[in-house]
Amino acid sequence: MNMQTPRHAVTAEVSPLAAPPGARRNLRAADWLFRSKAASVIWLIARLWLGYSWLNAGYQKLWGSEKAAFWNGGGAGVKGFATAGVTGSTAGKGSGASYGWFAAFLHNFVIPNVSWIAKVVTLSELIIGALLILGLFTGLAAFAGLALNLVYMFSGSAGVNPAYAIVAVFLILAWRNAGWLGLDRLVLPMISNRFRPGPRTVTPVTSPPTAPTPVPAPSPAS
Repeated sequence: MNMQTPRHAVTAEVSPLAAPPGARRNLRAADWLFRSKAASVIWLIARLWLGYSWLNAGYQKLWGSEKAAFWNGGGAGVKGFATAGVTGSTAGKGSGASYGWFAAFLHNFVIPNVSWIAKVVTLSELIIGALLILGLFTGLAAFAGLALNLVYMFSGSAGVNPAYAIVAVFLILAWRNAGWLGLDRLVLPMISNRFRPGPRTVTPVTSPPTAPTPVPAPSPAS
């Protein structure tokens, strides 16, 4: 007796997009780290450390030891920083701007505008630090801090910038729960609900009134 499996019978189906067990475990770990409320304690520590670092950097430029070179000094600190980047790039010593186009940006844009750029940098560092500590718009604040770190590193300054940049990248990835122990817990749902479309109301379409059909009068009997 020839027993053949019908063509339409399917014994098992494996989706080509199905992830292997190891990948699923990694996905669950990443999902816990970047989405769960329990992991927000980790991001709280990272936020407070990075936020204090930025806040202190801005404080020093506005009221502290660096105010004479930034807020009150006509941007002398920014000018010295940019000039060192251009000089190091031109000399080819590896201590300045790593790319010629960025050295040109420092020379043609930053140095002629150091006065107001120094104030923008000072206020930016203060605002980034305050937002990270408060947990308000954490992802955007971390992104702004990362942008400043990249500017500093492209100019040839390492220092603490790589460490700040790494923490900022993780906070950007964890924007959903990084501010859960902060103001994002209240603000983000309010913003989401404000821009969420409400229930659609359907207005019934009324047809225009129709004139009554005239009834023909009965013909007189003959």
